[in-house]
Amino acid sequence: MSRVAVMSIIVEARESADALNSILSEYGEYIIGRMGVPYKEKGISIISVALDAPQDSISALSGKIGKLKGVSVKTAYSSVITDD
Repeated sequence: MSRVAVMSIIVEARESADALNSILSEYGEYIIGRMGVPYKEKGISIISVALDAPQDSISALSGKIGKLKGVSVKTAYSSVITDD
């Protein structure tokens, strides 16, 4: 059973970008889509990631991202539960 969720990520430390991309690649099978917006005037990047994954995988992904220096993450869950 899996949940549909969206993860909002703000990257303030550019040096964490490679580690972030590596973590996201680990969970690529669960990613429905991803959109990144560089906000050059503020020196940050804003990333949205749509997921369809087991609850524990979403939590693990969020936890790994949250440990990165200069990276903030928040997750919103849909009430939609799928049978994957």
